[in-house]
Amino acid sequence: MKSYTEYLTFNTKNKREIINITDKVNEALRKSGIKEGFCLVSAMHVTAGVFVNDDEDGLIEDLTEWLEKLAPFNPNYKHHRTGETNADAHLKSLLIHHEVIIPVTDGRLDFGPWQQVFYAEFDGQRRKRVVIKIIGE
Repeated sequence: MKSYTEYLTFNTKNKREIINITDKVNEALRKSGIKEGFCLVSAMHVTAGVFVNDDEDGLIEDLTEWLEKLAPFNPNYKHHRTGETNADAHLKSLLIHHEVIIPVTDGRLDFGPWQQVFYAEFDGQRRKRVVIKIIGE
């Protein structure tokens, strides 16, 4: 079995951004030479996430609004007693989750219709990383 690892680096302009990274994941898969296996994509920070969904602007807006309703910015979070101000980013990350595993079949990401990979940043404007780990033959 072979494995391939690649790191993506982000430093978003905004505090919160959702970025389609499907092309970057596909490029890593191409470089790996792996034809059958699995591709793990994982945010390496507790205030970011990775998810698979449709790349449709209205849906992305709906997702952003939904996350804000479930984990709104609030200065009264207990986490803020430490001097931090990003408790909502931690909670949003938990809702999105930090990683996805995508099957690799015949050298391609084995997605259903419309599926894409996204990086979700909830406490940006600083350097963050995502690891792509591809395992297979």
